Amino acid sequence: MGRHSKKLIVVDAVKDWVMDGRVKPGERFYSEYELAKLFDVSRHTVRLAMRELVHEGWLYREQGVGTFCGEPFASKKGDSKTNGKNIGVMMTYLSDYIFPSIIRGMETYLTDRGYSLTLVCTENDHAKERLCLRNLLDLNMDGLILEPTKSSQFNPNMDCYLELEERNIPYLMINQFYSQLSPFHLKIDDVKGGYMATDHLIQLGHEQILGIFKSDDLQGVHRMQGFLQAMRNGKRPISPEHVITFTTEQLNDDFTEKLLNTLTNKNTMPTAIVCYNDFIAMSVHKVLKKLQLSVPEDVSLIGFDDVKPAGSTKILLTTIAHPKSRMGVDAAKWIIAAVEGKELNLSNEPPIIYEPELVIRSSTDVVKKNRSAVS
Repeated sequence: MGRHSKKLIVVDAVKDWVMDGRVKPGERFYSEYELAKLFDVSRHTVRLAMRELVHEGWLYREQGVGTFCGEPFASKKGDSKTNGKNIGVMMTYLSDYIFPSIIRGMETYLTDRGYSLTLVCTENDHAKERLCLRNLLDLNMDGLILEPTKSSQFNPNMDCYLELEERNIPYLMINQFYSQLSPFHLKIDDVKGGYMATDHLIQLGHEQILGIFKSDDLQGVHRMQGFLQAMRNGKRPISPEHVITFTTEQLNDDFTEKLLNTLTNKNTMPTAIVCYNDFIAMSVHKVLKKLQLSVPEDVSLIGFDDVKPAGSTKILLTTIAHPKSRMGVDAAKWIIAAVEGKELNLSNEPPIIYEPELVIRSSTDVVKKNRSAVS
């Protein structure tokens, strides 16, 4: 998503806040720093958005004091198609990877039915998650669509989630969920997806298969679980060196170092690699190119999520498809039903678990005899 699109997200959200009265005329507004954190955008993007909002009269500045909410114009109220209902959407990230597609699915369904969205971003950080939740609580959202932060760890913000329940604000979780809360949730079957990705490589004859997984969210833990199940069922050797894990904070340095150690050691060199997601697969591809190793001639490579880079001309990546837009629409349908009370026992409904789909492209191939000992 480009800078212009990011700016529009900020501008549209602020206008919604003013129109719905969640920010009162004359009330001191968020700082550029706070908005940048809430929307996961740069200070420059926020500055451009604020400049436009001030120019149009939605906000005004007092020199040396700060920025304040302006008086909404009558024409704006008349043009508004919302029914006064607002859904808060909290994601780990907003502007790249699978997240724009998920958000577009939600937005299309919600706005067509008179709802508006308020988007916030945690950057997969518990402290930022707390800030986001407090802001959404202060804004009195009618319902919330939430993505958990570091879902494989205990969450220190349980009090915020319990406050949601105490205030009878309906919410659901996407991609994963906190087991302590057992909310309604939507997710892909990550265990099965990890199994399918690994089994595809086993069926192509690969023996030495490396798995790379994120360990601080349950998606990564479950995809690794599927990887190990497939390796055992396929009677493939599993050595500690053939499982690389990383956390959000370790992604840049530790991850690359571990990968290089494995790929430059002839005793641990794999003929195929299962990646936590497509972003990791593309990072692995860059490392392989630096080592003058070709995909799939030297190493077969498979990702997860089927994002746009998977279909690029640089590498046609075999991957497991994520439902993305469909998940966004389904989440929007459920939260509207919960807000409007159209269905009973919503909290007792079974979760929506999407079936993974293997998308085969040219980054995976049968292992050849002269490739079984790549060094």
